Amino acid sequence: MTSTVVIDKSAPTRKVKYGSMSRDRTWALRWSYFFLTLFAAFSLLPPLYMLITSLKSSAEISAATNPWWVFHPTLSNYLELLTSNQFLRFFWNSAWVSIIVVTITMLISVPAAFALARMKFWGSATLATGVFLTYLVPDTLLFLPLFKMFAAFGDWTGIQLINRWYVLLILYPTLTVPFCTWIMIGYFASIPKELDEAAIIDGASWFQTLTRIFIPVALPGLIAATIFAFTVSWAQFLYPLVFTTSTDQLVLPVGIITTLIKGDVFAWGQIMTGALLGAAPPLIIYAFLMDYYIAGLTAGATKG
Repeated sequence: MTSTVVIDKSAPTRKVKYGSMSRDRTWALRWSYFFLTLFAAFSLLPPLYMLITSLKSSAEISAATNPWWVFHPTLSNYLELLTSNQFLRFFWNSAWVSIIVVTITMLISVPAAFALARMKFWGSATLATGVFLTYLVPDTLLFLPLFKMFAAFGDWTGIQLINRWYVLLILYPTLTVPFCTWIMIGYFASIPKELDEAAIIDGASWFQTLTRIFIPVALPGLIAATIFAFTVSWAQFLYPLVFTTSTDQLVLPVGIITTLIKGDVFAWGQIMTGALLGAAPPLIIYAFLMDYYIAGLTAGATKG
């Protein structure tokens, strides 16, 4: 018995395209580069405009010329600010507050994260979630009840916290401690349990386990939390605007705005210069520690 195979030559044939996945990937990369370049250029326009304006005199800024070009560059704005005791005072207040807030944040966040990640106790998971939820409450809602609380505390004890720079040491940790604790919980959870179990079997206490094993291993997470706390403390605007008014108590973001804007007169050259100088410390820190920051945030996101 024989069988006959009939080939329909009229049917449409489809040409197989080899290497189509490679071409799709190439085009995806091209579009990614295009949109990333577009986004980076758009994001860099404000600091570029600030730099251009900071190199202009007040007369050139007021003149109706091209705002994206400097016809007569000058460093007078930088010299005036860097030789101003008032501006240096703002800078010093910001640096002092940020360093202390970072220290307070790490002293609270690291032990709290270690306890929540390793010392399993009743309600620890709920408490960890609650810590993160507190970070979601915006400071625009918190400053009013906090102001009333500090005013009542002053009336009750006679100790005035408002209009003192050290009140910021109480306020800023409400923003930095919850998020840094959450980051460290995720990083501590990524460390193998065999390490702390072996240390406890060898007779180490929980404190020794934390200081001698966890902190050295979780150094990228610590650096990420430190950078976050410093950035929040350095750039915070609402709390110092509400709780400090005297010139000698102001930090840099509020000091620039309140002293360089008088009525309807804006010293744009010095404002842009002050903003650039104020952005320099976080920018330098991120430039050197960016890899640690990404590693710490990634571990916190995947293990938390």
